[in-house]
Amino acid sequence: MTAGPPIDQLHYEDAPSVETVPGPNTRELLEEQREIDSSAVAYPEDIPVAFEEGKGATVRDADGNTYIDMFAGIGVLNVGHANPYVLEAVHEQADKLVHTVDFPSEARLELIDKLDEIAPGRLEGNNRVLFGGPTGSDAIEAAIKLAKYNTGGDGLIAFRGGYHGATSGAMSLTGNKDFKGHYTPLLSDVVHAPYPHPFRQDATSEEAVDRALEEVRAILEDPYGGLANPAGIFVEPIQGEGGVIAPPEGFLEGLREIADDNDVLLVFDEIQSGLGRSGRWWASEWYDVTPDAMTTAKALGGVGFPLSATIYHEDFDTWGSGDHAGTYRGHVVAMRAGTRAIEYIQDHDLLAHGRELGEHIRSRLRDVAAETDGLGEVRGRGLFIGAEFVDADGNPDSETVDAVQQYCYEHGVLVWKAGRHGNVLRLLPPLVLTEELADTAMDVVAEAVQHVVGEQQPTA
Repeated sequence: MTAGPPIDQLHYEDAPSVETVPGPNTRELLEEQREIDSSAVAYPEDIPVAFEEGKGATVRDADGNTYIDMFAGIGVLNVGHANPYVLEAVHEQADKLVHTVDFPSEARLELIDKLDEIAPGRLEGNNRVLFGGPTGSDAIEAAIKLAKYNTGGDGLIAFRGGYHGATSGAMSLTGNKDFKGHYTPLLSDVVHAPYPHPFRQDATSEEAVDRALEEVRAILEDPYGGLANPAGIFVEPIQGEGGVIAPPEGFLEGLREIADDNDVLLVFDEIQSGLGRSGRWWASEWYDVTPDAMTTAKALGGVGFPLSATIYHEDFDTWGSGDHAGTYRGHVVAMRAGTRAIEYIQDHDLLAHGRELGEHIRSRLRDVAAETDGLGEVRGRGLFIGAEFVDADGNPDSETVDAVQQYCYEHGVLVWKAGRHGNVLRLLPPLVLTEELADTAMDVVAEAVQHVVGEQQPTA
């Protein structure tokens, strides 16, 4: 029996359908938010929308405008908004029990078993799962502690362009200096190495990989490399905030070899790239490289429930009872939702669907690039897609991406941005997006690019 309805039955049928945006109800809610919410609120600054309800890969705002959702809460809603198969289990569990700290429960153990079933490489059947808190940052903090606990070291290697979260340890690993500049000092012994990005580094794939690995090896093995007591290497198998950068072959393989040679843990941050986003359960599977530990969050809570986990090889399960803890490590509703979401992906073959649809979307974007100046590179894996915009001199062009995002919003398609300079159009749609909705969305994106670039052309 197939789990839940097919993906073409999950969405609002009128998407996209917008009148004037933002509408009066949305404007009122946005104004109220400005008056009482934190000044740290960020997303409405880019897209002034107030959401009311959602189904599948579509959402409605407070004025009844319907949009195609191409960013899914930044990769949270892999099985879509309000997936009925997941919500059925959510309601059933919520009526019985919600919170258990880390006492055993059927929901907890089922999710651990399901994560083992889809674990990559040698982690399958040989792992332990730590639920430490609700956010990806919590999972990163746990992985930092795991690396230090098992090696006795404290030095960490991360990568330029990387993003790992907003807590102190996770922020220390993050590359964005503006993001963390107000909060220094953070962890003292963190070194950032280059992440291979041939398009931006004016290098072949082989050259970009060789340069990055040479730097990592020097940090660990050169007597003057600067990192005295290394504990771990933390890397995104596909950089998300950094611009949807899938590294060339050889990079993750090289990191695995370097980590083994130097007795440090290799930790993959799969918070954005995991649970089917790349067309595999884990982005690392594209490279056939198994980490010592990996972090997952975002889509782990099924339909938006906050839940994270650190999954690591059982050889590193050395800490004592209570050596890592967190109050919200027993949210059994989120755990039940996570199991159901994985089942839905399995039963509807959404990994293959994501690979095929992702390639179709990238093909559509490449067609736009062939017809329009400024779209420098289209890249990604599965439904983890980036389109980098540059000006006539090859410099990052964030203004075009801002304008494309606004045009899409006004025409009923929600897209997001990424990249060190904000010049990458980032698409992270739910895995339940249909080809029909994808084509409609890409028609709008193509119109947006042509409109924006056309307006920028000098007139005679």
